[in-house]
Amino acid sequence: MPTYQTIFGPVPSRRFGRSLGVDLTPMKTCCFDCVFCQLGPTRHPTLERREYVPVQTVKEEILRWRDEGGSADFATLSGSGEPTLHSGFGDVLRFLKTELPCPAVLLTNGSLLYLPEVRAAAVDANVAKLSLSAWDADSFRRVNRPHPDLDFDRSLAGMQAFRSAFAGRLWLEVFLVAGLNDAPDQVARIAELAATLAPDKIHLNTAVRPPAESTVQPVPQDRMERLADRFRPRAEVIADFSPRPGSGVAVNESAILDMLRRRPCTARQIADVFGMHVNEVAKYTGHLLRAGRIQSLPRGDQIYYEASRAGSPSAPESE
Repeated sequence: MPTYQTIFGPVPSRRFGRSLGVDLTPMKTCCFDCVFCQLGPTRHPTLERREYVPVQTVKEEILRWRDEGGSADFATLSGSGEPTLHSGFGDVLRFLKTELPCPAVLLTNGSLLYLPEVRAAAVDANVAKLSLSAWDADSFRRVNRPHPDLDFDRSLAGMQAFRSAFAGRLWLEVFLVAGLNDAPDQVARIAELAATLAPDKIHLNTAVRPPAESTVQPVPQDRMERLADRFRPRAEVIADFSPRPGSGVAVNESAILDMLRRRPCTARQIADVFGMHVNEVAKYTGHLLRAGRIQSLPRGDQIYYEASRAGSPSAPESE
């Protein structure tokens, strides 16, 4: 199997089908430290924009993947951190559009779109997926825990300015955490701000994968469906509440479970053993946790996973 430094997948995605990931930053290079992040805490949030990985390396790997028969439904700038922190992300977007037949997607928290140079680069995406999970400065600090120099109103204004210049498809993700930003009045305020971005789609998500903070709890599915009605267009609930995977990932989950029966491992260790990206590992550990086949064990600043003692799937919890 070919190995790459900057691309991974294609990974099955509810939003993007078979999605080729393009990872432009080292692990958790981000301007946020979101309480719900499936990749764990951001130890040192940053606003430094630079060429974290050489653009030429990314281009060479994309061409090699394509020429070796690679295919995907979308190619997404995503992965280990915030892609707009990479100073050449716009160059990569243009290259994807030129060299691959599938649409180029920018997955961004949107916080840096107040910078004219970031907006100018981001308009080259076919699809831009922005994030909005807060409604004011205080909720921004509690949910997203941004770099101290980020300002909520300025970031929102940047997203609005980007929308006015962007001719592609704009999708918005709203991430809800039980007891933190899921009260009806809170969601109504998020929905009011979301409307100012005139998104083509709105995706409603919650913590069905292991989050950065163990206290974070998902919003039940039935409540998510009710809250989706508050958005225009009506939000689509993309959180995968199913406790068991489809056949396409069963083999990988079986192999991971077999390893965890032998010894506890972190997501990073699982990724290294199976040659996966940690984003992909999070899909599998999320399914296995919800099925009751594994459990998480905090150890210092790390989360380890081990096979549950029951050794068989538990009944799904009622929502």
